[in-house]
Amino acid sequence: MLEYLFGNKNIEKILLFIVINEKCYATQLHNLFDMPLTPIQQALAKLEKGGLLRSYLGGKTRFYGFNPDYPILKELEDFLKKTYSLLSAHDKEKYYDPKYRHSWNIPKKTGSFITENIVSGIWSRLSQVRLISFRAQSKSTEKSGWNGIGKGSVDIKKINERELLFHERGSWQTQSEDSLDFSNTFRWTLDEAHQFIALEHLRFGPNKPIFLFNLIPIDQQLLESINSHVCDKDTYFGKICCDDHFIKLNWRVIGPKKNEHIDYIYT
Repeated sequence: MLEYLFGNKNIEKILLFIVINEKCYATQLHNLFDMPLTPIQQALAKLEKGGLLRSYLGGKTRFYGFNPDYPILKELEDFLKKTYSLLSAHDKEKYYDPKYRHSWNIPKKTGSFITENIVSGIWSRLSQVRLISFRAQSKSTEKSGWNGIGKGSVDIKKINERELLFHERGSWQTQSEDSLDFSNTFRWTLDEAHQFIALEHLRFGPNKPIFLFNLIPIDQQLLESINSHVCDKDTYFGKICCDDHFIKLNWRVIGPKKNEHIDYIYT
């Protein structure tokens, strides 16, 4: 979409990818977009030389991200977010944590972990949740951005062995210290055949669910969405990780006026 404006399709993909994921490295983009590595490296170097990007070493890998001192960074990010909102749902998904995108034919064993154990383990932990706390952090300069913290209780209704309802209630405190009550109902569904967990929002009741995403195992104690939820012009992705003490559901929201990270902590 921006190739004719930038004169380089690699620069278009680099900038869109960074506005969604905040950083990238050359091989990552090479594998994702199936493009030659050298032109990507050259484009990254050109953007860094021009002051738009800056890089750092993480182990043996050189990562690139936006230079916060770039004078028109806000205007550029707003432009890129607007561009992203115009992409198809399929194209949007390419730009979010792409190394974790999988097909439905998920192998029973992936590397050193077994998918059944990961999914069943997290499913078991979900059924034990009682409390929720969360933090929302916006990197958008718009007033509609979400910033604040909240906490509350979770009342779980077990419909059957493969379906849980989370009734969440609590209070939310904005960055300006305004306090608001919240109430949400989510439905979690276990699909044992395909080894994923689906999440739906029941704001209109159980018979009119809003499908959010399917979460599949990508590593030990980690599930990630393989699709996205689009609400108006905003796109939602998610991932779940857990340890012995909590489950964290991370939401990522990208839109023309949103650039949000929201962490739900279930205990």
